[in-house]
Amino acid sequence: MNRRLITILLTAFVIACICTYFVAKVVSGMATASKKPNTTTVIAASSDLKLGTLIAKGDLTTMEIAGAVPKDAIFKPEDAIGRGVVADIYQGEPILNSRLAPIGSGGGLAATIPPGMRACAVKVDDVVGVSGFATPGMRVDVLISGNPPGDQNSATTTGPKVKTLLQNIQVLSAGTDIQKDAQGKPKPVQVVNLMVTPDQAEILSLATSEEKIQLVLRNPLDTQIAQPPGTVVRNLFADKNPAPVKGRPAPVAVHKAPSTYTIEVINGSVRSDQKFATPEGKQ
Repeated sequence: MNRRLITILLTAFVIACICTYFVAKVVSGMATASKKPNTTTVIAASSDLKLGTLIAKGDLTTMEIAGAVPKDAIFKPEDAIGRGVVADIYQGEPILNSRLAPIGSGGGLAATIPPGMRACAVKVDDVVGVSGFATPGMRVDVLISGNPPGDQNSATTTGPKVKTLLQNIQVLSAGTDIQKDAQGKPKPVQVVNLMVTPDQAEILSLATSEEKIQLVLRNPLDTQIAQPPGTVVRNLFADKNPAPVKGRPAPVAVHKAPSTYTIEVINGSVRSDQKFATPEGKQ
């Protein structure tokens, strides 16, 4: 075969291989690009952020979100730095504006209180505090028990009274506070902060200083306000199933004996009735 022809064929084959390689690479790149979803970079937490934490630069990182972005997502670190956390944020979770206090309000518990509301601290123990289940976000009822002032006679006959004071109250925070005892020594005290209105804060403050209170845990989805009548100690020992009332005996019919009796006398074709008195009639 002609050497010139062989050279031309080999050159054409090499060129075809090179072109095939580049075409395959371009097509593969286009397929990869078409498969890669569109992502958005948002600000996320680099570690767990507890309620009341003031966010610093080291608490933030970025993450890519494919598809729809959360409504209140933050895209710039400066929009989150210096703001207080009003709800726990976990590591790797996107930081939302709704989970942060307004700009300039700082951190701590005060930043979590909505306008028009107050945080009222209540000193509790394991029983009063529902054994540690009264955690932030939970809902409780507040019960008060004691002897009403000026009702001493009732207190001796019926015992202490209990009444539901407040209902469906949100627990803002729960933790341990350090207070001093009578000797001036520090001691840990369990404290629960309840979110109440100003009027409820006055009622709760007076109740905690004068009487004994009890927190009752309730379902957060149960917002119905009940109307319990309250109760006293005497009712606890009352017989809820009293003995049935005995019925009156049925009346007995008394038949009174007749005072006279009649005898028919027949004399031939003549008939006549003769009446005679009975012994009871003679009496």
